[in-house]
Amino acid sequence: MDYFELMKGFLLSPVETFRKVRDTDLGDSLKYYLVLLVINAVFSAIVSLAMVSTIWMTFSGIFEQLGLPLPAVAGFGVVLIAIVMIIVQFVFVFIGAAWLHLFVYLLGGRKGYLQTLKSIVFGSTPAMLFGWIPFIGLFAGIWSFALEILGIRELQEMTTGKAALAVILAILVILIIVIAIAAMFFIAFSEITPVPLTGF
Repeated sequence: MDYFELMKGFLLSPVETFRKVRDTDLGDSLKYYLVLLVINAVFSAIVSLAMVSTIWMTFSGIFEQLGLPLPAVAGFGVVLIAIVMIIVQFVFVFIGAAWLHLFVYLLGGRKGYLQTLKSIVFGSTPAMLFGWIPFIGLFAGIWSFALEILGIRELQEMTTGKAALAVILAILVILIIVIAIAAMFFIAFSEITPVPLTGF
């Protein structure tokens, strides 16, 4: 599997490239995803280290007076976070695919969980390659969202409307759950926190 040719394909001709990977097995798909994760982690770490260096140069006098070895500590922290993020994202792609596949199945997708997983793995290409770039990362995320819909359509052999609905519902339900939980915490906190009385 030529990973960089695949990356180019998903960026420039995603529909044809999704059709090419229809028979790709789980191992090759995950290797591709791991390559994307490492690329994203390396560039994200470089950006983070550049920001740390800028902060150090700006406030170096203060940090030196406080005896804080900011570059060494921050450098180690950035690398550690990058490694943890690779592991977390690698694990959560299986959970995310299972959640999305529930809605794909409900809307008629019958090509199996692996095809849904591959839609997420390959669809994440723009976000992983460009998500580390400030501001541009937002558009890369939207691009990946669109690619996931195309991936579901092609790999699950569904209509574009049903593929889009499956992806949107999967995200929307999670948002509703998060908002509901946040609202419950807010209400509970409001009930146990006394409201200060103001005098007139």
